[in-house]
Order: sequence, then C-alpha cells, then structure tokens
Amino acid sequence: MIQSTEGENKSLDEINGSIKVPVNAGFWKTLATYTGPGILIAVGYMDPGNWITSIAGGAQFKYVLLSVILISSLIAMLLQAMAAKLGIVTGKDLAQITRERTTKFTGWILFIITELAIMATDVAEIIGSAIAIELIFKIPLIVGIMITACDVLLLLLLMKLGFRKIEAIVATLVLVILLVFAYEVALSNPDFRQVIMGYIPHSDIITNQPMLYLSLGIVGATVMPHDLYLGSSISQTRAVNREKPENVHRAIRFSTIDSNIQLTIAFVVNSLLLILGAALFYGKNTTFGRFVDLFNSLSNPAIVGAIASPVLSMLFAIALLSSGQSSTITGTLSGQIIMEGFIRLRMPLWLQRLITRLLAVTPVLIFAFYYHGNEAKIENLLTFSQVFLSIALPFAVIPLVIFTSDEKLMGQFKNHAWVKWSAWFAAIVLIILNIYLIASTMGIVK
Repeated sequence: MIQSTEGENKSLDEINGSIKVPVNAGFWKTLATYTGPGILIAVGYMDPGNWITSIAGGAQFKYVLLSVILISSLIAMLLQAMAAKLGIVTGKDLAQITRERTTKFTGWILFIITELAIMATDVAEIIGSAIAIELIFKIPLIVGIMITACDVLLLLLLMKLGFRKIEAIVATLVLVILLVFAYEVALSNPDFRQVIMGYIPHSDIITNQPMLYLSLGIVGATVMPHDLYLGSSISQTRAVNREKPENVHRAIRFSTIDSNIQLTIAFVVNSLLLILGAALFYGKNTTFGRFVDLFNSLSNPAIVGAIASPVLSMLFAIALLSSGQSSTITGTLSGQIIMEGFIRLRMPLWLQRLITRLLAVTPVLIFAFYYHGNEAKIENLLTFSQVFLSIALPFAVIPLVIFTSDEKLMGQFKNHAWVKWSAWFAAIVLIILNIYLIASTMGIVK
C-alpha cells in the first residue's frame, strides 16, 4: 500500500505530461492549452482563510489593508512564476529538488513545517465549509466539521474525470465566488475614493501591533507556502520537449501568463472581501466581520439598509462552500507532492488525504467542543492558522529563490537579477516582520 519512491519518479506521475500542447499554433490557442494550472493555484489564494482575514481587515481598519492585499498579490505572482519555471525547466517539483539538495535531517524539518502549513490550510477549509453547511442546511457546526472529513471522496471522484475537467470545475466554482462578491460589493456602495487610497501603504501597518498581526494573516492567506510546491508540479502537466530551449521558453511564458491572469482574479476577490467587510461593519456597533456576522448582516436592514435580502445571505454561504471545496482539491494535490518529494513515500491518494484531513479536523473538533460550537471562538483559530502560514512561508520561499537562481540547475533560465533580488527582499522583509510580531506578542518589544 505504501512504497518508497526512490529513483527518477515524476511529480504527480499520473497527470505529469498528460496534456498535449499544439505546435506552431497562434497565441490564443496556445494560451488556452496552458490555461488551467493557474486557476488551481489561484484557488489557494482565495480560500476561506483569505475570507476571514480580509473581512476582518476591512471591519477593523476599513480600507487601509488593501495595500497589503496588493503587495501580497504581486509577491505571489513573482513567486508562482518562479515555481512554474522550476518545474518546467528541471522536470522536478520544489519538494523533490529540496530533498535532493539538503541533508536528510533538513529535509525532514522542512517536510514537517510544510505539512503543518497544509494542516493550517485544511483548518481554514474545514471551518469555512462547516460554517457554510451550517448556514445553508441548518446542520450543527460540530456535525458539519465531521462531514468535511468525508470530502476525500470528492477528489477521488474528480481525479477519475481527468485533469482538464478538474480545472474546468474549479474555474466554475471560482467564477461563482467572483460574481457573488462583485454583486454584493456593488450593492454595498463603498466609497471608491477611499478604496483607491487604501492601496497606498500606510506606516500604521508596521507600528500598530493588531494591524500588523492581521496583515501577516492576510500575507499568509494570500501567499500560500504549499501553493509554491503545487505550482512547481502542475506546471509539468503540459507535455514539453525539454531538448529544445524554445519549447521550454514558450512553456514558461504561457504558464506565467496563465498564473498572472488567475492570480489577478484572486486579487480582485480578496479586495472585494475586504471592501465588503469595511462597507458593512466598519464603525458600526456590531461584532466585526465573521462569516456568520456577514451572513446575518446581508439580510438585516438595520445594518446594510435597503439591500438586505435572504438571497444575498444564501449567495454568500454558497460562495463560501464553493471556496472550501475547491480549496480541498489543491490541498490534496499539495499533500501528495510534499509527501512523495520530501520523504519519498507514496501511498494511495485516499489514504494520504484521509490522514491529512483527520490531523486537521482533530484540533478544530477540540475547539468546537470546548467552545460549544461558538463560531466566533472557532474562527479565531482560523485567523491564527493564517498567521502560521505567514511564518512558514520563508521555509518555502528561500529554497525556491536559491534553486531558480542557480545557473547549474536552471542554465539560461535562471532568475534575472531583478527577479532574484526582489524575491530575496520580500523574503527578508517577511522574516523581519514575523520576528517583530512574535516579539510584540510575547511583550519583548512594544
């Protein structure tokens, strides 16, 4: 059942190189063929973890943290382009290369950190999906949490349909999310002048500890560590003849375009979430933007005025469930990549998914029982999980920058100087902010 994967095993072997690309085709036909992996990557940037941090950011600090979403999205585009390039050029994913180029001990440490990051991502998906189930079907939250443990069956079914169909299904779910929030933001009538000003960074983000904590949660929710491993792997689903440099260059180019388009959609969704949280909650005598708060507010005329409607509330819950379930697909694939790449163990997808999911469900259930199903208390765990992702991020970014800047490994496709130093700058700033956040939380600095 479980076996070693020694040797030159391909990343996600069952789908690696499974999609043929046209030869000498035009720009749009070629782009259509390469479009798909980017949407799976983008899903990780708009999962329920993003929702709670973005909504909370708008509810507490109005539009100030829009600049954090913008900067995080630009960093994500840079890093995901590097991850895709690594996979296309080397034919290996980030986990495989990291394991090959580090000691066994270091490889295990990075594996543990990355697995914890996937668990943190799972926590967000579980809480978001469980709350959506509660809101739509009136099922108790604790029961909804246990139901989410069964979503392993969803991915197993989808994998039998083929990778292109998975991409299409996820794209449909993302479209639902985008349309729902575009509609609801339009109805909330935000101050667009203040929205635009919100994209300009403000010094308070660094000096205000609660704002910094939530900002790092947004960064952790937006720039997902496991997505870098996923991007380096699923960029190889397109068949590329690496013997010809022009083919590799074309694959990198179109994979990057696909990634940037989809991450732009994720940026828009995250911005809409924060704007909606600000428009509905900021400065009002309500608990700040939790999932249930937003659901109830959308049908409460006393809070949102004439736009209040049960239909809007239900649309929100449907979008939340779509987000949780689409994110589950990328989490499962990432778990497989990391397990096979770092510790060279292969197990059936259902078993790997079940183990990962149960590990994530357990702490959520403990919180749920301890707080008697109190959604607000449980969603605090979700925000903390996103901050942990921010802390784990450098452990994926640093190897990625090192490998993609290595001329012996990448040849003519190594990072340009501006790419390398931009990525190093982002990693160093993130590390410094995390150290400052931890020290502030512990009372070492004020």
